[in-house]
Amino acid sequence: MISLRTLTLAGLFMGLVTPVLQAQEAPAEAPPTQEEQAAMAKAFLDRVETFGWTREGTGNLGSIAQVKIPQGWRFTDGNGTREMLKLSGNLTGESELGMLTTEDAGPWVIFEFDDSGYVKDDEKDKLDADAMLVSLREGQEMGNERRREMGLSELKLLGWAVAPRFNDQTKNLEWALRVGSDNGESINYSTRLLGRHGVMEVDLVCGPEEMNTLLPQYQNIIAGFQYLTGNSYAEYQSGDKVAKYGLTALVAGGAAVAAGKMGLFAKLAGFFGKLGKAAILVVVGIGVALKSLFGKLFGKREQI
Repeated sequence: MISLRTLTLAGLFMGLVTPVLQAQEAPAEAPPTQEEQAAMAKAFLDRVETFGWTREGTGNLGSIAQVKIPQGWRFTDGNGTREMLKLSGNLTGESELGMLTTEDAGPWVIFEFDDSGYVKDDEKDKLDADAMLVSLREGQEMGNERRREMGLSELKLLGWAVAPRFNDQTKNLEWALRVGSDNGESINYSTRLLGRHGVMEVDLVCGPEEMNTLLPQYQNIIAGFQYLTGNSYAEYQSGDKVAKYGLTALVAGGAAVAAGKMGLFAKLAGFFGKLGKAAILVVVGIGVALKSLFGKLFGKREQI
């Protein structure tokens, strides 16, 4: 169905990545020395540099789209993105096409493409934020069952930071969710860029206190995104594959998976500062519940 994880979305490591501390009981261990922490941080950053980065011009998102690389940011393709996700303890798939991050390993903006087909926009004036939040919370409860089995703390959907809204001019759907756990709260800011053959999923994950600062940069990145010729929403032709879901399901599925894959993350500095405790990254099992949830809530849509 819908992948992600975005990125955000965003800051999985050093600003958008965070460890969950205390998910499992573990014998007390001496915390690493400053020298050991510095060595681990250097090893991490050295490894990151091997993933291949472009620092100016545009980043190619497969053969589907491209995005301008803002000053002070760098881009890696799908392979580099998957390596970054695996390095930070996240799940990966085949849909990742690229990511942008700043030179100081700050916020991450991840691009994934869902080739489910052309998504009709006929629900653009019928987006019921309250009803969608109820459905999302139901799905999160199902996901929390999986989290408990994995020994992970539960996540809660606290509400909308930005209610779902659709831009009919750009064909962009966006929303932001407040996600909380015992370890704090994050904002999952999601954008879905409708195309002829599917949807580009872009996600940013950040702390509530970071949202106002990061949002202008994130929106500038979205403005620099462009589908390549033959892939834009306006180039739809009769006979093209049409998605079996609409905008409502796109929000419900995308928000749930974004919360599940990206989770609640902390800054790299905080991660290395707490290595003495049994630290593991958040991995949400909510994705396993999506198939049955969609079947019950939305059913199938007819082709155009």
